[in-house]
Amino acid sequence: MCGIFGYVGKNNAVAIVIEGLKKLEYRGYDSAGIAGLKDGEIVFCKEVGKISVLEKVLLEKKTVLDLAIAHTRWATHGIPSENNAHPHFDMNRSLALVHNGIIENYAELKAQLSAEGVVFQSDTDTEVIANVIAKYYRGNLPEAVNAALPLLKGAYAIALVHKDHPGKIIAVANQSPIVIGVSQGEVFISSDTHALASGTRDVIFLSDNEIGVISTDKIEIFNCHNEQIEKQTETLKYSGEEVSKGDYEHFTLKEIFEQPQTIRNACSSRLMEEYGTSFFEGLAEHLADLHTVERILILACGTSWHAGFVASYLIEEYARIPVQVEISSEFRYKNAIVAQNTLVIAISQSGETADTIAAVRELKRAKAAKILSISNVQGSTLARESDFTIFLHAGPEIGVCSTKAFTSQLVILSLFALQLARMRHMNIEEGRQFLEALKKIPDQVSSILKQADSIAQIAKKYAQYNNFFFLGRQYMYPTCLEGALKLKEISYINAVGYPAGEMKHGPIALINEECPTVALCTNHKTFDKIVSNLMEVKARKGPILAIIDESQEKVSAIVDDVIRIPQTIDSLAPILTTIVTQLLAYFIAHELGAEIDQPKNLAKSVTVE
Repeated sequence: MCGIFGYVGKNNAVAIVIEGLKKLEYRGYDSAGIAGLKDGEIVFCKEVGKISVLEKVLLEKKTVLDLAIAHTRWATHGIPSENNAHPHFDMNRSLALVHNGIIENYAELKAQLSAEGVVFQSDTDTEVIANVIAKYYRGNLPEAVNAALPLLKGAYAIALVHKDHPGKIIAVANQSPIVIGVSQGEVFISSDTHALASGTRDVIFLSDNEIGVISTDKIEIFNCHNEQIEKQTETLKYSGEEVSKGDYEHFTLKEIFEQPQTIRNACSSRLMEEYGTSFFEGLAEHLADLHTVERILILACGTSWHAGFVASYLIEEYARIPVQVEISSEFRYKNAIVAQNTLVIAISQSGETADTIAAVRELKRAKAAKILSISNVQGSTLARESDFTIFLHAGPEIGVCSTKAFTSQLVILSLFALQLARMRHMNIEEGRQFLEALKKIPDQVSSILKQADSIAQIAKKYAQYNNFFFLGRQYMYPTCLEGALKLKEISYINAVGYPAGEMKHGPIALINEECPTVALCTNHKTFDKIVSNLMEVKARKGPILAIIDESQEKVSAIVDDVIRIPQTIDSLAPILTTIVTQLLAYFIAHELGAEIDQPKNLAKSVTVE
């Protein structure tokens, strides 16, 4: 969580860091702040609330800085307040510092510094970092930072300025991303490459415990031994175009409606229809490794975990390879058994999910398996840590709740399952039939989006309820989990996804006229079974909203409301069904007047444990 942006160069530092910070607001929006140097002194401003609040104050004060670092906060240590907002300072206000991450031993360090006479102004772990660095400062700032780093336990990214070093910003990374953007006569610092899009495509990624000393005319990188090292500049492939909502009220709605195109993007140049299979650039040299795969381990969190869960059904059904799906934050603390010839698939939209990266690093240290990552961000930490990566090509996803990235993940995982199956026992005709069904998906998604107005009317009816069950079987079970998550995220309604066959093992006790069920009925193999489950719900007076396809009219007579989708094969039905649950969540949240793009307490990239 949290977003860092910095700038040193010839242009308006305040305006540039505010614009950069706006592109990082999905990382947190409890408070925001800026600090920089002017005439040899530290100047700062910080405000509770969103970046627009900070921007307004800066404009009123006509703040001008020679260089600047800025921060948007997702609170970990200390409530959202002006005191706890970044930047933070050492006791003598000689340096200002912004920080993303968590210092796990901050309480011990704070107690030690307090005993030495340091007086703290906030409840944050960040203020401890500033005072530890100040303790070791003897005129050489990089040396002071290097002396402080071994004392800090945890994951962190840091940017700081010091009044004795005008024209310089220090940047540090340790298990949390910092990227340096390089342009003619100016340098940018960011938590995310996306925020650099309008400034530069040329970047330097800092690795763990590396320190960047940044000025307009020079970038020096030092390792943990205080030795200067050479770092390669990479060129990113994004277009650099500005992202806007266009005519949509929210980014979330815009991104839902982008899905016909993002699904096409995920398929582009990856279908080999003549051979009934798929092809991923960059995987060709690893085909021998894929032939020997005997087991697959999928690691992910949140929405990406739901995509991995769907993929487990796909891969086992088509490729006949056993799949284990793990939540990264749990897996990394297990004494896991990873057998030979296991392929690890790590999934993260941002490529910066802390728990997934940590789990991957544990596996790499043990040299346990090959790592395939699926990400939406070129140059992300996960992509750089993996043996090979498949990119979604979904474009920036600004809404905090994932929509288009999820369906793109499902498409990529479907194609990967097809490739594994064709390498084994699936015949060419079966492969072609699968691709034919997949090629229809974008137009089928478009037909669902045309129902948005009618889905909005249904949402108004169901917005009055405070509790929901989402029920489904087989492919629809993980799809239920994702549908319930979307409703929780943006409408703040309690929603639980559940396998329909498990309802009689306890949860059915909660069914009543005040607890509606959203029934995902688009899995043909289990359709008759879920109809029986819905009869049980109806017998207990539970309202039912069913999502069915055009062939399943049988259920209409026993439910209260129906949303229809085009018919497809069971393995691709999660994509179409998800479009409905996304729209349903969006319109319920809209009816309730909830904050949709930036839901309370959430951040887009979970970069701390």
